[in-house]
Amino acid sequence: MTFSCHVFTVIGDQSADQEFKRPCISVTSFSITTMSYVTDNNSKPKSMSRAKGWTTEVENLFRFQQAGYRDELEYIQVKQGALIDKWPETGFVKKLQRRDDTFYYYNRKRECQDRDVHKVKVYAY
Repeated sequence: MTFSCHVFTVIGDQSADQEFKRPCISVTSFSITTMSYVTDNNSKPKSMSRAKGWTTEVENLFRFQQAGYRDELEYIQVKQGALIDKWPETGFVKKLQRRDDTFYYYNRKRECQDRDVHKVKVYAY
């Protein structure tokens, strides 16, 4: 789930009885990504299936599994709530810390090739 927010800032000269003179409006936009599923901290998957086709979800699962995790939930459990860096343009995972404390850095573009899609495990909770 992604929440978008726009912050408007008005900058200008103001006196007590007058409106703004020569206002300048600055717009700042950002988004906050949260987990799309809610489970307890020690939940285990109930079932597993293989991905049939490429989607953005499969792309991110591919990146988590390449780094040694089942999915985003397991990563957060192991790393005690660590934030996950994502590319703002695509929403793909940008950087993950492996269990041996080394990092994987990923490109903005798709990294899960068609030949690798069937290797991706999709877990249901």
